[in-house]
Amino acid sequence: MGLLSLFNLLGRFFWSSASDKMGRKPTYMIYFGLGIALYALVPTLAANHSLALFVIVCCVILSMYGGGFATVPAYLRDLFGTMQVGAIHGRLLTAWSTAGILGPLIVNYLHQSQKDKGLTGAEAYQTVFYVMAGVLVVGLIANMLVTAVNEKYHYKEATPKKVAA
Repeated sequence: MGLLSLFNLLGRFFWSSASDKMGRKPTYMIYFGLGIALYALVPTLAANHSLALFVIVCCVILSMYGGGFATVPAYLRDLFGTMQVGAIHGRLLTAWSTAGILGPLIVNYLHQSQKDKGLTGAEAYQTVFYVMAGVLVVGLIANMLVTAVNEKYHYKEATPKKVAA
């Protein structure tokens, strides 16, 4: 858990810095595209007892989770400007929190359904990871389709007036 937490932390620095150079949308394309591949790979690594690769893949996944948190405010600003980004970010965090509650319930349901079929251990989680990869496909498509709000709707600061001395 400590190693995964460390990669979550490091991902916040690495991915947010990378997004400053590459742009937010390409960074999220990497999150989703690489995430799809890695989530789909996890069951194979578990089945092959490839512990080192399994841990590395999980560390990369957690780094992207941390990076997503660190990068999203700047991405929202890029898409919507600065005027309402606080309110939009609040809504996004509410959705993220909802996923944080519903996600484990869905994972437990899928895991239990696999156990009811007689699967045990890592095999019982295969479907979970494939469903997660599928959800990331939806995210990838949504990210490809999202466009920035026209800049004419962005907040523009008034230029300060010169005051006579």
